[in-house]
Amino acid sequence: MTQPSHFRRSLLLASAGLLAAPATLRAAPPTLRVGNQKGGLRSLLEASGADAGLPYRIEWSEWPAAAPLLEALSANALDVGTMGDLAFLTVFASGAPLRAYAATRAEPRSQAILVRGDSPYRSLADLRGKKVAGNRGGWGQFLVRAALKREGLAPDSVEHVFLGPADASLAFRSGTLDAWAIWEPYVSIEVERFGARVLVDGTGLTPTISFLAAHEKALRDRRPQLADLLLRQQRGWAWAGRHIPEYAAANARLTRLPEDAVRRAFGNQRTRAIALDAAVVEELQDAADKAVEFGLLRQRLDVRGALDTEFQLEGQG
Repeated sequence: MTQPSHFRRSLLLASAGLLAAPATLRAAPPTLRVGNQKGGLRSLLEASGADAGLPYRIEWSEWPAAAPLLEALSANALDVGTMGDLAFLTVFASGAPLRAYAATRAEPRSQAILVRGDSPYRSLADLRGKKVAGNRGGWGQFLVRAALKREGLAPDSVEHVFLGPADASLAFRSGTLDAWAIWEPYVSIEVERFGARVLVDGTGLTPTISFLAAHEKALRDRRPQLADLLLRQQRGWAWAGRHIPEYAAANARLTRLPEDAVRRAFGNQRTRAIALDAAVVEELQDAADKAVEFGLLRQRLDVRGALDTEFQLEGQG
């Protein structure tokens, strides 16, 4: 007997539903929106293979510096991103709904005050009345002020010139500036390619810490993914520390920076993951207090409120 057409349509629809059911029952993996600075976290995970087998999807976005990345993160256009500690603390102090939940440390020699190789300056005191560049509100300004304080020199004993790396590098090489406070890989580029000398490095002056910081909403809703990203970053830096030439080659191809300078920079940095333990919190608090003294922060900040210390590295606990 011929079945009615409406019955055949119902049967076809039911069959289609059964075929589609396995796909609809499988929930799509969660997405983590990660802000990356060129040559940063993304290149580390990819070069080291630490991104293999992700149980979630990463939606990467590229940013030229920490400031615009932090702006996007504060607006909840990102879930998480990487940046230096002072950049993060400055934005957090303004009321941004963010918290840092993981940290890495580089060797303090990766920040330095440079002079040209043919300059007569041999000590910080020789720079009295001279032009010293650094980024306003960042580690360049902090390093100069901290170095002057340690040497017993007044803050106005040098002429502070506030420039970002691109403008400062040109002015420094041309002789318009007498010294430049900067970080890696710029330190190694100037030393390797242009014959600059390190006058003072950051040893004993700066924490040289960077953060993974997340929006408060992501800390509520994406906590397992954030914890996994932390561990992958830890594994990535552990690999990079054992494979500096390989990582430098991969990073140089991406950033189009000289490979020899990148290799020197990574050797100087020796970046590794660190726990946000009581000693690190105390160190960051001391740096934040100095940042108020140096005019980088407007008022004292309790850094404990800026940190989520419940995440753990591999080997902790």
